[in-house]
Amino acid sequence: MLEVRGLQKSFGGVHAVKDATLDLKEGELLSIIGPNGAGKTTLFNLISGLDLPDAGSVKFLGQDITGAAPEKLAGMGLARTFQHGRVFGNLSVLDNVLVGAHTRLQAVRPTTPIIGPLMEFALAAIRPKSVRDEEAALREEAKQILARFGERLTPRLDHPAFSLSYANRRRTEIARALALRPKLLMLDEPTAGMNPTETGEMQEIIHDLKRGGLTILLIEHKLEMVMRLSDRIIVMDNGARIAEGLPQEVRRDPAVIAAYLGHRETGARTEAAP
Repeated sequence: MLEVRGLQKSFGGVHAVKDATLDLKEGELLSIIGPNGAGKTTLFNLISGLDLPDAGSVKFLGQDITGAAPEKLAGMGLARTFQHGRVFGNLSVLDNVLVGAHTRLQAVRPTTPIIGPLMEFALAAIRPKSVRDEEAALREEAKQILARFGERLTPRLDHPAFSLSYANRRRTEIARALALRPKLLMLDEPTAGMNPTETGEMQEIIHDLKRGGLTILLIEHKLEMVMRLSDRIIVMDNGARIAEGLPQEVRRDPAVIAAYLGHRETGARTEAAP
């Protein structure tokens, strides 16, 4: 589903990503881990079109998408969340989720060139039955997506997003990504700011999405969660991949232990690793 080859990105002489290469199969959950500053989010930005690579290529569903605009990728079925949750603060929780369905709108999207935007505006203003029906269907779907998060979001459907806790903003952002009906979901630290109970709830949600066949690319610092969810893990440090493999292989890798714990601890921790 996703092929990344030789991606490189520098900022002011600092190599944020060095020769990044990965493959992601349909239905797989691949985690990218590493210490802060390892280049994980920059790699996400290169894949999702927020940053342009200095070199390398990205293919999604067999198409070269290197440097493609994020809105084009959204239309192809690539959805992502961000390291620091992004919501539309003055919109309600429900309306935030509905924004995620924008690529699937049909009733207000005329195909007529040039005057298409004017026709779209007119349809949105007049609101014929086709527009009302589509909106009602999407609102019901958005409520079902929010129900995945139990009582965390459902009682707050009409609350403005700025009034939410940090954890609920993260949940709202993920719900919005799901409203796109993605083929590939990229999650950047989805449990940031969550306590152990909330982390466990999110882990179950991600597990259910994976079990439902959704392909997921995950950045996460909570290693126990990563070990339980991942089919494979890539470890980055200083912009480069230092390890890749099954969870049980990665957790025993001396280079991984050194990256997380420091070289002085490596020998002892490697011998003691479970």
